[in-house]
Amino acid sequence: MVLATLTALALHSEEAAAQNAEAQANNPLADITAFNIQNYYIDEFTGPGNQSGNQFVLRYAKPVQWGNSKWLIRASLPYNSFPVGTGGSTVNGIGDFDIFAAYQIDTGNPAISFAVGPEVVAPTATDNRLGSDQWQLGIANVYFNATSPKFQYGYLLTWRGGVGDTKGKPRVSLGAFQPFAFYQLGKGWYTGGAPIWTYNFRNHNYSVPLGIRLGKVIKRDKTVFNLFVEPQWSVRDKGAGQPKMQVYFALNMQFL
Repeated sequence: MVLATLTALALHSEEAAAQNAEAQANNPLADITAFNIQNYYIDEFTGPGNQSGNQFVLRYAKPVQWGNSKWLIRASLPYNSFPVGTGGSTVNGIGDFDIFAAYQIDTGNPAISFAVGPEVVAPTATDNRLGSDQWQLGIANVYFNATSPKFQYGYLLTWRGGVGDTKGKPRVSLGAFQPFAFYQLGKGWYTGGAPIWTYNFRNHNYSVPLGIRLGKVIKRDKTVFNLFVEPQWSVRDKGAGQPKMQVYFALNMQFL
């Protein structure tokens, strides 16, 4: 009887741990070091030429304790392959390096995360057509709600503007809003979406895609693997160079 009870408790504990890992796998504010390998294949851009492109992103996130305050540092570096003109040629290379430090505010509920902090974009592009060619400063705000083991949701909101010498280029003023919602299907499978909606305050161009994701969360020892694919389609856009249709796929890893 005692052995059966202990076995049941152990199984329940394992199941609860697995559910928590699945619920937190897409939390950008999870108190866990993470490394992400992400890719956007853009099948077609708005504007002439019906041209395609690609953006490959390496991303690293690490929680940091500074005194009594908790921060999340997230750094991203893209490798871009974008069309040039309408002749079918492309330009390839590293894009601008992006980093933000989000101060995590105590919500009183460990399942609800909320953070805000500064963002810096460095002009590291190997070709000025792959980046803004100017330093940028901005702000990032993140919210994630994992109170339900079945349904999680939240958003990432950022704005950044060009500072200093713009080298003759228009000064950047770009906002982005990334809503996300995920529904757990069981056995590590989940669905949902996390499109990025952008708005250019300088020329009022914008992009509003929607997508549907299929993902799988796998926990191995002290690593949580999150693999997914998410086709996205534009439902509203303005201006040339916006993605009409793209496929977002990734391998995200959290190190417990």
